[in-house]
Amino acid sequence: MSAAPAGCDVLTLGETMVALRGSGPLKLGGSMDVSIAGAESNVAIGLARLGHTVRWAGAVGDDEAGELVLRTLRAEGVDVTSATRDPEAPTGLLLFEPRLPDVTRVHYYRAGSAGSRLAPEAVEAAFTAAPPPRVLHLTGITPALGPSAAEACRRALRLAREHGTQVCLDVNFRSRLWSSERAAAELRDWIPYVDVLIASDDELPLCLDAASERSAAGLLMDRGVREVVVKLGADGATAHTAEGELHSPAREVRAVDAVGAGDAFVAGYLSALLDGTDVAGRLDRAVTTGAFAVATHGDWEGAPTRTELELLSAGRGTVVR
Repeated sequence: MSAAPAGCDVLTLGETMVALRGSGPLKLGGSMDVSIAGAESNVAIGLARLGHTVRWAGAVGDDEAGELVLRTLRAEGVDVTSATRDPEAPTGLLLFEPRLPDVTRVHYYRAGSAGSRLAPEAVEAAFTAAPPPRVLHLTGITPALGPSAAEACRRALRLAREHGTQVCLDVNFRSRLWSSERAAAELRDWIPYVDVLIASDDELPLCLDAASERSAAGLLMDRGVREVVVKLGADGATAHTAEGELHSPAREVRAVDAVGAGDAFVAGYLSALLDGTDVAGRLDRAVTTGAFAVATHGDWEGAPTRTELELLSAGRGTVVR
């Protein structure tokens, strides 16, 4: 039996899959690198590297792929004592296919996976087996996986409310998983529970109908959201709070892989939020961790430690001795 999990800064849940990365078109074969990938676990690893305690309460199959997921997360300092193994469903699979220098195709094999069958009871155990987390982090991916996973998210939102836990929602819309109509119907019901909402500018309409980013942010805050953070890719990010609107430009780096940049951004923002940093500091850390992700191949491999955050300020050709 696993030991009861200790208290943590952040609880997150969702599907983490085995990730295979090819070097070219899949139809031509060749070798592939093996790793793991999942939006929520990417955030968890990013936060753990920055010194925060993080618990991941997802589900994997009772298989070797699931062991790889759990082993990798444990090695990165993420608490997986609340994770569950499903003996009747496999761990999901994700294939990355670099097709052009700046274009990567992603192929999912996750229908009927263990992650799609995440049970609400597992989420309840993650909340009640230890002091409640300071932050619950959810994405719009998990409820799209299946009825059980969606209900697990709803249960988590209610438990967060009961335990006084802040809620961060990264909209993270995936059109291959569900339609914009279904996503909007689900996520709009979540808004009263959300404290920090993070979305790209084209995802905001899923949260409510509004004529502009500014009006959407204002309406969301009227409905109880404390902070609305809009990711703008190479144009940086904008945070909307009761104190006003603040924009931060992106950090300039040589981009090699944009996959995972949004998750790294979220990890940086939540890290600074947990540290009690002001909005400017939260945006600065978020665009910094996002830049590390863009400058490195992989979903989470380039996530910086706290001592590495200043490396982006070093000049070109700097050698740190």
